[in-house]
Amino acid sequence: MTAPVSIRGVRQRYGTATALDHVDLEIAAGEFVVLLGPSGCGKTTLLNIIGGFAEPTEGQVLIGGRDMAGVSPKERPTTTVFQDYALFPHMSLAENVAFGLRMRGVEKSGRLKKAEEMLALVGLAGRGNRRPHELSGGQRQRVALARALAVEPDVLLLDEPLGALDLKLRRAMQDELKAIQRRVGTTFVHVTHDQEEAMAIADRIVVMNAGRIEDLGPPREVYLRPKSLFSAGFMGEINRIPVNGDSSPLGLVALGNDRERVLCIRPESIRPAELATVGALQLGRATITDAAFFGTHVRAHATPLAAPEMQIVFHLPQSVLPAPGEIVDLAAMTWVLLDP
Repeated sequence: MTAPVSIRGVRQRYGTATALDHVDLEIAAGEFVVLLGPSGCGKTTLLNIIGGFAEPTEGQVLIGGRDMAGVSPKERPTTTVFQDYALFPHMSLAENVAFGLRMRGVEKSGRLKKAEEMLALVGLAGRGNRRPHELSGGQRQRVALARALAVEPDVLLLDEPLGALDLKLRRAMQDELKAIQRRVGTTFVHVTHDQEEAMAIADRIVVMNAGRIEDLGPPREVYLRPKSLFSAGFMGEINRIPVNGDSSPLGLVALGNDRERVLCIRPESIRPAELATVGALQLGRATITDAAFFGTHVRAHATPLAAPEMQIVFHLPQSVLPAPGEIVDLAAMTWVLLDP
């Protein structure tokens, strides 16, 4: 009920447009991989190619070591969960979950038993007789997930399945989705444009841009040690400071850099210098321009005295709310140098 996926030199063109440009990716059996990127980056195209809904212009897709060239979606060891649930309104929940088994010729008692097992897996035990219209959006998505898992795919493909849910429900479903994946052990390939969602559920994140893989790794690595400026900016807010050698608009930064690069610092890595630990990067004094309470932290903007044309964004503890015009001495705890 699980298998590795190998994507080798996959390219996809539509006329003169290139949707995927020589993508190589290895997904281990039982891994939860998230394809992350902006609209038009190629993530859904790649998911469709894995599922057999599109054939690549070039390259191979192997599932469990088997080349999927020419294999139709229904003959592949994959199932797809879509954002719109696609439940049959005239069927009960059990009948919806059992539909794929019915299409595969499983006898009625066997498929309904499996449907009840899958509904229990997603937290809907005893509700098999209900209809989709009686459920909330999150519950309908659980039914769609149960239906996909009922046929025991080697690889489950998820195309922005949580995109239609509100924030609170989406976060709850993220936790449930990851827990279910751990229980069943199926390989999950999940598409989203939501960075927080990707970090909450993924074993590894694949950051895509313009048909290419920009970055790849565990969430912590991709966030704290991005491999490109695009990845750094897409994964969250970041301060970008140009550096030439050890010189920057903020003055000498002593990074041991011997060429032009960009110093990238997350807002939560910046704090008043007096609160910084040994080894922090000194950014110098700056004037607060505004500060706002964001619940978990105070988000502030400041203009460095050494570079009045620049603005730095940083986070402060909940209890600290500086006034505009206040002077603070800033330091960064972590940072990364990237090519421009």
